[in-house]
Amino acid sequence: MNIFDYKWWWSKIGGRPWTFLIRDAYHKAEFFWIVGLVSLGAWLGHTYGWETIINGWLIFSLGYLFGHLFWGKEYIKSQKGK
Repeated sequence: MNIFDYKWWWSKIGGRPWTFLIRDAYHKAEFFWIVGLVSLGAWLGHTYGWETIINGWLIFSLGYLFGHLFWGKEYIKSQKGK
């Protein structure tokens, strides 16, 4: 058991990669996702200062980038593109 392994987490919670689950949920209820995310943005804008929101956005973006760089498929040394 390796708690730092993404596959270990999603196989226990949801059974599929979480990006697939979120994408499925979005396509089943696009309107509610859009309204919810816009509402969340409006609430954050009124509750916190812009500096806090920008810092949170940057932290999230770095996590998103690193998640896609280091998690996912098995590493293949010197892998070539198609």
